[in-house]
Amino acid sequence: MLVDTKEMFKKAYEGGYAVGAFNVNNMEIIQGIMEACNEKKAPVILQISKGARDYASSIYLTKLIEAAIEQYPHIPVAMHLDHGPDFELAKLSVDDGYSSVMIDASHDPYEENVRRTKEVVDYAHSKNVVVEAELGQLIGEQFDSGEGGAMGEGIYTDPDQAVEFVQRTGCDSLAVAIGTSHGAYKFTKGEPQLDFERLERICEKLPNYPLVLHGASSVIPEFVELCNQYGGEIPNAKGVPEEMISRAAKMGVCKVNIDTDIRLAMTGTIRKAIMDNPSNFDPRKYLGPARDAVKEMVMHKLDILGNVGRI
Repeated sequence: MLVDTKEMFKKAYEGGYAVGAFNVNNMEIIQGIMEACNEKKAPVILQISKGARDYASSIYLTKLIEAAIEQYPHIPVAMHLDHGPDFELAKLSVDDGYSSVMIDASHDPYEENVRRTKEVVDYAHSKNVVVEAELGQLIGEQFDSGEGGAMGEGIYTDPDQAVEFVQRTGCDSLAVAIGTSHGAYKFTKGEPQLDFERLERICEKLPNYPLVLHGASSVIPEFVELCNQYGGEIPNAKGVPEEMISRAAKMGVCKVNIDTDIRLAMTGTIRKAIMDNPSNFDPRKYLGPARDAVKEMVMHKLDILGNVGRI
């Protein structure tokens, strides 16, 4: 069933776990995610980015998600716009039937972030759609930067400012910056480290308020190795250790975004299938195994997040 994230996050906060938010680009990804959630009895957030909309068009992705909901009516599913860059796309997504949208104005000056976020909140709430916003800045692929997770103090989310931001904008959840980064090359300047003390302060100042962790793929080594073994060039890829994700999920983080791990699982599996059988030209014979790899990877992630047996 299509839902927003309010009840989903309330249960996650009280239960000390996080809901997986998985980016989707095609049918096989959606099928793999839903099969995993069905086996694990887990609610899920299916995320559509601007890039995914541009690639597949919103109508194809929304219809695929509608099909998934029809096939698994017992699974609570939120359809979410990930990293909406402006009011226009957020409005379009609300009008397209999304149950949740994100406005990401985190790289604007603070007052402009407040203004743009509130503009989206006002429209979305008038249509009974929830809004995620972001305060603080993550570095990585999303902003075409080659830098990793080592960020200066000014980019991390300020706890006091977070309280004011939520009060002034009325956003329903907040993505915070505590050291994660986008892409497959996190923590390239040192050992993985998240600012859990900062996260704890934000939670204390915003009790029972759902926080979101972006850039949280763990860049699973087996899939990196699989990609590289079959002709890929992904050197020195590094992600967020899974024990850190589990810890954050027990501390008020109710939503964890996962995209890179899906890409790696699919790409590595497809590379292997094609090289193992180079005469094959039936896409089902490499997309099928890729779908299975997504399913297994998502099942593993649900265990890490504690999002098992929740429906």
